[in-house]
Amino acid sequence: MPIGDVFSESTLLERAPQLSAEYQASQPFRHVVFDGLFDLDVLRAVANEFPENDWYQYDSNSEIKLALEDESKMGPITRQVIHELNGQRFIKFLESVTGITGIIPDPYLQGGGLHQIRRGGFLKIHTDFDKHDLLKVDRRLNVLVYLNDDWKEEYGGHLQLWNEEMTECADRVLPVLGRCVIFLTNDHSLHGHPDPLTCPEDRSRRSIAMYYYTNGRPPGEVKSTHTTVFFKRPGEKVPMMNVKSRIVWTAKRFVPPILMDLIQKMRSK
Repeated sequence: MPIGDVFSESTLLERAPQLSAEYQASQPFRHVVFDGLFDLDVLRAVANEFPENDWYQYDSNSEIKLALEDESKMGPITRQVIHELNGQRFIKFLESVTGITGIIPDPYLQGGGLHQIRRGGFLKIHTDFDKHDLLKVDRRLNVLVYLNDDWKEEYGGHLQLWNEEMTECADRVLPVLGRCVIFLTNDHSLHGHPDPLTCPEDRSRRSIAMYYYTNGRPPGEVKSTHTTVFFKRPGEKVPMMNVKSRIVWTAKRFVPPILMDLIQKMRSK
């Protein structure tokens, strides 16, 4: 069933200049955190559509989380919101905020879509993969939209932004309903939510993750093409994939998607 506007065009245009100033001045890398852009009832509806099954499970020393890229397994309101985030109005808004032109959305939702972390889950500090496997374009921006109504500080799950030397967490973002984070994606944008989640068993940390690309990028942003690279915080053990997760990760990159879906269903039984 169609829903009302996810956000108004006038709101996008009105907020872009101030958000751009914050984005350009931010540390430790370019980012902006803000509330009030999205219709909260729409986001609540998206959270209510989160499926019980069909999630891809990441389970390693570096990350314990769930992800869903397949639109056919999402609800109608969720699909509409994602299409808006991949649409012309929001792309123009991103270009106004970041100063990046020629932004390319990702209809495949590679690595993005819906994310969910349950109690005890985490995502260690990392930099993201820098190339789209199918489109062969350069990943430039992450947009995270949080879906967690009445999320308390003590639940944890803060997005952490770290400096390049891994000596300081420069910003922490509580993932409350309607909060949006836009940040530049390159070798210097170290981020994650590395502490195990402490929310009640019947709650989970839910978000929409959208990634945006350009054909080429400025020199110096990425040294060489890479997948996700994890880093340790001071006093933390070096995050390493366990053997089981390394096999699954390798299979996902080289096994045809239809066969990978069958493998995931067999693993979940």
